[in-house]
Amino acid sequence: MWMQKQSKYENMAYVVLWGLLLAAPLLSLYVRTSNDSSLEFNWQEVFIVWRHIVVYLLFFLVHNFILAPLLIYRHKRWLYGVLTLCMIGLFTFYQCRQRPNDFRREYRMERMERMKQHMEERRERMEERERMEERERMEEHGGQQWERHPRPERRADFRRHHRERPPMFWGERDIISIVIIVLMCGMNLGVKLYFKTRDDQKKLLRLEKENLEQQLEYLKYQINPHFFMNTLNNIHALVDIDAEKAKSTILELSKMMRFILYEGDKQGVPLTREFDFIRNYITLMELRYTDKVQIRVNLPQQAPDRLIPPLMLITFIENAFKHGISYQHPSFIDIMVDIQDDKLHFTCSNSKAEKPNQEKGGVGLTNVRKRLKLLYDNNYTLHIQDNSDIYQVQLTIPLS
Repeated sequence: MWMQKQSKYENMAYVVLWGLLLAAPLLSLYVRTSNDSSLEFNWQEVFIVWRHIVVYLLFFLVHNFILAPLLIYRHKRWLYGVLTLCMIGLFTFYQCRQRPNDFRREYRMERMERMKQHMEERRERMEERERMEERERMEEHGGQQWERHPRPERRADFRRHHRERPPMFWGERDIISIVIIVLMCGMNLGVKLYFKTRDDQKKLLRLEKENLEQQLEYLKYQINPHFFMNTLNNIHALVDIDAEKAKSTILELSKMMRFILYEGDKQGVPLTREFDFIRNYITLMELRYTDKVQIRVNLPQQAPDRLIPPLMLITFIENAFKHGISYQHPSFIDIMVDIQDDKLHFTCSNSKAEKPNQEKGGVGLTNVRKRLKLLYDNNYTLHIQDNSDIYQVQLTIPLS
């Protein structure tokens, strides 16, 4: 169960770390034998080191797959603390049980070495005595006196050795071992927490992306009916005024519907397609108004190969026609798009009617603000100036 929660990168990190630790005694012995030809490659030394490393490895496996998940994944601090202390206690007990046997083995080896050294010293003294006796026999009237070498105080040394004997069940090596265990547990928790935090961040980003896509789809479904509602109102007005113009308007509407049907669900559309859609919309709207309305459009004829979210600019243009046109007084709409340094600068200015259109709705501008926030976060600028006689929108967005 816990193995499924660990990422493969975390397990790979552990394998590499312990592989290096197990390879360390081999490399060390290989370097020593290479530098000193009198030494032989002794596998017994490697096995002794491996025996100690395996004990730490077993403790690490228990901590990594049983104890650490209690704290990292299940947040059971007290249970983790108690079980970890119990494991450290068992490890300390094992170390103490092994320590007397190791000491007795070391003591026997030291005693044999001391006995060997004593025998060599005794043999040297006997040889020196024989040489002195032979020299005395050769001298007729005495001569140099043979100086006896003082006999080492073995009993005092032996008693001193027993007085300096380390404690049976606790020593410096045990303290170092426990410190290593504590550091190993901390390292294991740190690595596991790092990978868990990274996985949680990935899940959070994935959920945020899915939520963003759902919100954008929701906003698109709101924008499209809002746009068609205004357009159908225009066609309804043209049917009573000029039937032929109404027919041509339906053709323009079909082009716009084709754009929305095939391009509106994409994350981005080419600038040229978006500009064509704006031109078709303005052409449709011009059929409805008289010469008192001045509509000036400045769109690039050749746009760079960049993408823009579909139906992003049309909302501002809709509002300009909806709230800035007066049938009794002269009015105007100015639309301009400029592209510089992979950024699109959009400006839409319109006059304000004395009695603005009181149609219900108003979801278009709210939704476009939400879309801008979701798509660009803070990497865009939107300035709206609502003066007494002029309403102006300035939008700057990056192009992908």
